[in-house]
Amino acid sequence: MRCLTPLSVLAVLTGCADYSLATADEAGAIAGEDASAGQADTGGASDADDHDDGFGGEQEDDELALFPAATERYVFVANPDRDTVSRIGVSSLDVLTVGVGAEPISVLTTPDYSTAVTFNATAESVSIVDAQTLAVSDVGVRANFNKMVMSPDGQWVLCFHDVDSDEEGSGDDAVTSFNEVSLVNLDSEEHWPIVVGFNPRQVQFSADGSVAAVVSDQALAIIDLWSADPGDIAVVEIAEDAADPPQAEEVVLTPGGEFAVVRQYAEDELVLVDLDTLDVSRFPVGSNPTDLDLSPDGTLLYVVARTSQEVSWFEADAPSVLVGGVDLPSGELIGSLQLTSDGRRGVLYTTASLEDRYTTWDLDSDEMEVRNLVKPIDTLALSPSGESMMIFHTQSNASGADPASNFYNAWALSLIDLDDHRANRLELPAEPSGYAQSDDGDFGFFIMEGEPYLEVLAYDTLLYEQLELHAEPLYVGVLPDTSVAYVDQEHDLGQLSFYDAAADVLETITGFELNAEIE
Repeated sequence: MRCLTPLSVLAVLTGCADYSLATADEAGAIAGEDASAGQADTGGASDADDHDDGFGGEQEDDELALFPAATERYVFVANPDRDTVSRIGVSSLDVLTVGVGAEPISVLTTPDYSTAVTFNATAESVSIVDAQTLAVSDVGVRANFNKMVMSPDGQWVLCFHDVDSDEEGSGDDAVTSFNEVSLVNLDSEEHWPIVVGFNPRQVQFSADGSVAAVVSDQALAIIDLWSADPGDIAVVEIAEDAADPPQAEEVVLTPGGEFAVVRQYAEDELVLVDLDTLDVSRFPVGSNPTDLDLSPDGTLLYVVARTSQEVSWFEADAPSVLVGGVDLPSGELIGSLQLTSDGRRGVLYTTASLEDRYTTWDLDSDEMEVRNLVKPIDTLALSPSGESMMIFHTQSNASGADPASNFYNAWALSLIDLDDHRANRLELPAEPSGYAQSDDGDFGFFIMEGEPYLEVLAYDTLLYEQLELHAEPLYVGVLPDTSVAYVDQEHDLGQLSFYDAAADVLETITGFELNAEIE
């Protein structure tokens, strides 16, 4: 396999003290400079009232990552093809399985570790599972949903149809609504069906679990979870043009729970909703904001404006108060930001266009450095320690890619050390279907479609190891606070493999589904 040599371009940018947000006209001028730099034109230069650069939204959801439902003692794994959920003992690796509703596509656990909840797509229900006894209660929900989220206090789950998800809803009824959500109280097992805006796109809860906010293109639905009747909601219009509303892409609730901040595609202002008064205001953030994130410590709100090529940050609890900002490297198409866990480094990139580059950002000095990749980015994941990252690449090639390259038209992965920028670039035989990382950031694991292997990545050496499995893998995860990966595999009776990366030991158990038939 031939590795390409990185080409580094250093760009030292203006500090926060000299920064001001670009106006609409300035954004057009900045965008117009891109074409001369040999990159895709980031659009909007000819029309100051239209800052859609034509690339569409950035990929926000990480579809490859399996977020296991973990407790102090157990991990719960949903088995959609077998209509079961499996409980894995963290210390003993014993596996017990219980039947739930048809096609459980996700499982979550409450913060007190007492309960697991599955969303069962075909059954149109949620199953509430006692983590200790595995006793199951089912609560019906509305039809055609494909996503479930849980409140931070673990008292509520909310199910809805996410139009951006790869998962299909049941959709079997003759009449199908795209305005409904189902709110379920896990303690009382009560269900509230609620009509919100058309095509709900994201749900956020306040930190204290008192409020749920459901954003759609036209409206923000605010659910008071501490009310005697949480089905009695407030709906606030957020689109200035109700006839042709822009697509709402993100909602963030401020840490104190006072405000909701909504980002809409190609709108140069963020929508600010006061959750107490329901007043709606707007504040500028640069042209075509494409990413909105809280800092790891929750004090700052970061916004990437792709067309005007800038990152700005605001007070998290007073979102319209600008704290600072930097300009992005000229000629680069950048729409997404990920910050390391300590909040001192960032990685900037795009998934909206086939760009084979990424930019590192030192937040202490505001120094940015552009580096090349073997292929464009499909999914980027920073390690929990923030010292390295894993990039899954698209099979599609960047413009001007060399057809003689080993990576041309191939799936690929790059493992990169963020301290010295060493990289191990891997050509893959098939499309990646899932990945997981150990909590300490020492190891990464991934699986591929149709390939009976577990791939193990050592972040300190950037080396990989391929372990043969007994069957095609379905899911991969890591037991909490360990370097032990588990791989659920295709098998009629259930098959799980456990790999202890620190000890280099692989064990497989088969037949644990048999206990799911025992009443």
